[in-house]
Amino acid sequence: MLKDKSRKVELKISADGSHTLFVPELDEHYHSVNGARNESMHVFIEPALEYHTQKNLSILEIGLGTGLNAFLSALHQAGKTIFYHALEKYPLTQEAALELNFAEDKKNKELFNQLHQLSWNTPETLKSNFTLLKEESDLTTITFDRTYDLVYFDAFAPEVQPEMWSEAIFKKIYDAMNKNGILTTYCAKGVVRRTMQAIGFTVERLPGPKGKREMLRATKA
Repeated sequence: MLKDKSRKVELKISADGSHTLFVPELDEHYHSVNGARNESMHVFIEPALEYHTQKNLSILEIGLGTGLNAFLSALHQAGKTIFYHALEKYPLTQEAALELNFAEDKKNKELFNQLHQLSWNTPETLKSNFTLLKEESDLTTITFDRTYDLVYFDAFAPEVQPEMWSEAIFKKIYDAMNKNGILTTYCAKGVVRRTMQAIGFTVERLPGPKGKREMLRATKA
């Protein structure tokens, strides 16, 4: 049994062969059991990072979790300069992170391990033109002192963390985004879409990853 900072987590293999973690206390997985790596690419990298044409990007992730989204962003940087700010209330232990199989070769494994070994709460260089700030923090209480071009909204599901999907939370994020900023999330519930629209987002329903019919992409127009 592995642990994050305060909870037991179980290592599981998802359908594409990549790991996910299961939290018995919440009865929830960190990533889709239908394919952790595929879900991350489909929900965050392709419709957000690769879709945005700007060359200098500030990215906010809610929350860091296993580090998969940050890791794939570094791998698919494609000449962009990235400041990556990840919030995480319950950081994984080093032991748990080292068990994960997201890296496909030695070089990428070193990058993934470095991601988890970098200091918390201070900006650090992960690789050329990629700065990572891992902040041990709670979105419900944080005050942002910067603005963002992309938001990866990867909180646990509304049934598990309803406080993370409130109008107040999305308004806080909206206010911290730059014009034409993009937010993507795996959740396509009607109430989530209507909440984002109510505070000013233009929201698109996109085909979802395997196992989900739809996902959402919201733009601050």
